[in-house]
Amino acid sequence: MAKTFHLSILTPEHEFFSGQVEMLNVSAIDGKLCVLADHAPTVVGLTEGELNLRDAGGIVRWAAASDGFMTITQDETVVMLQSAEWPEDIDRVRAERAERNAREALLQQQDRQSYMMNQAMLLRAMTRLRVTENHRVN
Repeated sequence: MAKTFHLSILTPEHEFFSGQVEMLNVSAIDGKLCVLADHAPTVVGLTEGELNLRDAGGIVRWAAASDGFMTITQDETVVMLQSAEWPEDIDRVRAERAERNAREALLQQQDRQSYMMNQAMLLRAMTRLRVTENHRVN
């Protein structure tokens, strides 16, 4: 039996996940990061991307995750995100529309701040679509 650790994933609206897990994979600022039991304590900045975890029963779950940060201590791992969604909670039609709108907006002449915002919207829509395509639980 694999060792486990306690994981909490929090958003401003609610506790997205809380429980014992064997593994957590996230998109960190400097690349992908895998967390296992007994990981060295650290604080890491996270970027928009796919998140996956393997729970204590060996079930792997995927989610679309926004940017945020993660703290790893000897007792637990806490992930704080602006948003997180399981594949079954993502409205695919809305995500496709958001992707289309962001792509169109990026083609327009705009200031740097608007361009960066539209780039972030495109990344979020693409992540949500990728999670729904590859990891939907029916």
